[in-house]
Amino acid sequence: MIVLSVVATAFVLVLPVELPDKTLFASLVLATRFPPLPVFVGVGTAFGLQVAIAVTAGSLLSLLPEALVAGVVAVLFLVGAVLLWRSAGEGPEDGGEAAEARERTSFLRAAAISFGVLFAAEWGDLSQLATAGLAARYDAPVSVFIGSWAALLVVSGLAVFLGKKLADRLPVALIRRAAAALFVVFAVLAAVEVVRALT
Repeated sequence: MIVLSVVATAFVLVLPVELPDKTLFASLVLATRFPPLPVFVGVGTAFGLQVAIAVTAGSLLSLLPEALVAGVVAVLFLVGAVLLWRSAGEGPEDGGEAAEARERTSFLRAAAISFGVLFAAEWGDLSQLATAGLAARYDAPVSVFIGSWAALLVVSGLAVFLGKKLADRLPVALIRRAAAALFVVFAVLAAVEVVRALT
């Protein structure tokens, strides 16, 4: 069953985390080398698999005692908030040098390269931590999957189809600080759940 409020929560939490992230810039670089559609397909597929792994990990966490799960979720979000806040003053994460012209290559090869690059880049990413935390917090893995994956597809779509104009206009520091604030809110909510579970 799909819970729209959980879908929206996952979307709103993951979207600002990924906007200034290496994912956006890696997608942007890939789109300068290959046609946009195979890049989007490859990146979207990689995101789908990464989100499924994160949701599974978070769902397994939810099998533990409620207070312990809430404590782990609070720590995950707090760590994410600290990492985001500390990185707010840094420039955009380097995605590498863009090629001058798009490479002529098959759809399948471009999609496979894009899949490989993004699948490797996403391990241990903040969006994965957020997704796992949400899956542990809510008993709605499909809804968390849909919301997180949709947010990642929006980010990669913006990078692939809007390209350089987007990267030049992103207020990276502001986006990272807003995402850090969201992470703190979720950490506090999880900490409140710890207290409730223990009393």
